Amino acid sequence: MSSIDQSGNFALGDLKVKRLGYGAMQLAGPGVFGPPKDHETALAVLREAIASGVNHIDTSDFYGPHVTNRLIREALHPYRDDLVIVTKIGARRGADASWLPAFSPDELKQAVHDNLRNLGLDVLDVVNLRVMLNPHHPSEGSIEAPLTVLADLQQQGLVRHIGLSNVTRSQIAEGRTITNIVCVQNLYNLAQRSDDALIEELGRDGIAYVPFFPLGGFTPLQSSALSDVAARLNATPMQVALAWLLRRAPNILLIPGTSSLAHLQQNIAAAGLTLPDDAITELDRIAGAGHA
Repeated sequence: MSSIDQSGNFALGDLKVKRLGYGAMQLAGPGVFGPPKDHETALAVLREAIASGVNHIDTSDFYGPHVTNRLIREALHPYRDDLVIVTKIGARRGADASWLPAFSPDELKQAVHDNLRNLGLDVLDVVNLRVMLNPHHPSEGSIEAPLTVLADLQQQGLVRHIGLSNVTRSQIAEGRTITNIVCVQNLYNLAQRSDDALIEELGRDGIAYVPFFPLGGFTPLQSSALSDVAARLNATPMQVALAWLLRRAPNILLIPGTSSLAHLQQNIAAAGLTLPDDAITELDRIAGAGHA
């Protein structure tokens, strides 16, 4: 089932987004905690992203906490009609900047209301349930209880669509028995490809796969093969890594983040980069060469 229209937009339920979006996480302070180092530049990056055609922003109220959502509201509200803001709940930040589970019904409900207030919205477009059984990678365990709370908030009209983050294949299957899942957000990039088969399965059902840390996250991708391909194409390694993801599968949506206007434009330009077949072959070897 295809969820891409003739303009190349991908459907998240009844919403349509371009495949290259923007992730707001890096707008917060170091460690995604506290205010941005440059408030005005943060606002400028958000405005430039929208001016450049981005219509999909990924955020969360636990970034900061409360920092990125308030920046988004200050920079962009009232929002363009075609802008889709995707947020996530299920975690909170400790006073020491730690990442902690926030899975109780009261915490989940509070998180939805915090997102609504700080973004200045009456309804959240898409809410991802961030599973925190293990904060660092997917871990098996039932998600029925927290997802049922989120589905109830959807029935109340506070949430339009639901996605899942940091989840296993069995958790996705369980989630789909509870509510319609429009996207899955897991760790995936050129070097870390444990979800290869899952991406194909989701694509057949028209479900978006949104890689977080598409450029390696806090440990940026490093590979001589990546650098060599980038040099041949007169592009940056990060542009090549993003272009590879866009070509990898049609249901992949990208949300690279940056707090730099220059890097933002480089990321956006990656959508127009064409990778020849020999470059794809070379890049595909990276995951098996010990670069993960």
